[in-house]
This record gives sequence, C-alpha cells and structure tokens, in this order.
Amino acid sequence: MSLSRRQFTQATLGSLLTYSLLETLMTRDAFAEDMKLLAGKWMKDLNDLSQSVLGQKLKQTDWQTKVDELFAKVDLADALKFIDFEKLTANIKHAESGEKSLRAKFPQVEGLPTNLVFGHQVFALGQGRSVVPHGHNNMATAFLILKGDFQGKHYDRLEDTETHMIIRPTIDRAFKAGEHSTVSDYKDNVHWFKATSESAYIFNIHVMNVNPESKNRTGRVYIDPAGEKLSEGRIKARRIGSDEVLKLYG
Repeated sequence: MSLSRRQFTQATLGSLLTYSLLETLMTRDAFAEDMKLLAGKWMKDLNDLSQSVLGQKLKQTDWQTKVDELFAKVDLADALKFIDFEKLTANIKHAESGEKSLRAKFPQVEGLPTNLVFGHQVFALGQGRSVVPHGHNNMATAFLILKGDFQGKHYDRLEDTETHMIIRPTIDRAFKAGEHSTVSDYKDNVHWFKATSESAYIFNIHVMNVNPESKNRTGRVYIDPAGEKLSEGRIKARRIGSDEVLKLYG
C-alpha cells in the first residue's frame, strides 16, 4: 500500500508524539518511584529511631537530637508528594477552634515497615488558630512544618502539683515551612503553636508509652501558660481541661 507524502508525515509525527508521551510518562513514573524511595528512606530512619527510644536503647533527649537532624535533611517537596499533600488538604474547612487532624496515608515503599511504631497525623489550622498549650506524659513527639507560618513556643516542665505545672520558656520564635521541633519528658515538654498565615500545616509524629515503668497516663496535659511569674523565669501554670484551653487559646 502506497502512502502520500501528507499521510506519511502525519503517521511519522503521530509516532513521534506517541513515543514522546510514553517517554514522558516513563520518566515521570521513574521520578515518582525515586521520590518514594527517598522519602521512604527518611521515614524508615524515623521508625528505627522511634523503635530504639521505645525499646529504651536510646535516651529521649538523644532521640530528639537525632530526629531534629533527620528532619533537617528532609526534602520538603518530596515529603509533600509522599503524603499526597494536595489531595489530603483539598477543599479543607479549618476548625473554628484549635486544629483539624488529618490522617496521611503513606504509599507502599520497599523497605518501609507497614506497621510503624509511631503514630502520625497532619494538623491543619486557619490563621489565629492554635495547637493549644499542653505538655506530654510518657511521649516523644516531633513537629515538621509542611506549609504556612507559625509562632512556636516551648517550655521545660520543671515540676508538677495536682493543680499546677511549673514551667520555664525555652523557645519563642517564628517557624516557617521546613522547620521543626521535638518534645520529650525531659526537654521542651510543653509546646504551643499558633498559625500566623492564612492556613498552616504541621506533620506530627508521636511515640507513645516510651517508658513502660512510668506511672503517668500517656497523653496530653493542658495548661494555661499565662500564670504567676516566679523567680528565674519560671511560671506557675494552671492545669486546665480541653474545653477551657480551647476557649482561651484555640
């Protein structure tokens, strides 16, 4: 069968376009796999560190140091793709008070455990809304700012009574995307993050029951940091309930 010059040109161009599209798709898929491997690598490292602190092989403060070092190496763009951030936050309606918790689903990656020892979530906040001031019992926690801006505060937890917590400020500064902080029973135990941009997002991980011999029930302890000022920068902060802390700071 003979082809006219026009038919031959159209067929050739069609083949070239098909090949070009196929090459683009293959490159994109290869990039996606590379991205998943890179992001999955730091997720695996995070799981290994959390397993070590949970098994008492790593001090909580050393876990904080190593997690901060790990988060400092994270490529934020890869992390956002890894958790499918755009889909996760599409058409989101922020909570009227406090944060909205979103469950990020990780893709299956070779070498990444399916049963992670840490819990994880994404906190979504509108401007002026807060992850309200609270301490932690028997937990190791880390924050990575995914998008937006926050004013972040941390306090060391020095002493507890039935009605109050004695704290001392350690961090009070602006946080932007890519920055991070950590919490343990021994350092920077209390934190409070307030969104200063129109919307802001935090990737949170938490290791529960890090000390099996602890007598404290694992979880949050809400406080009012606007308490009585004591010597040496200490604050006598009231222990309060979740409703009151949301009313004051949410």
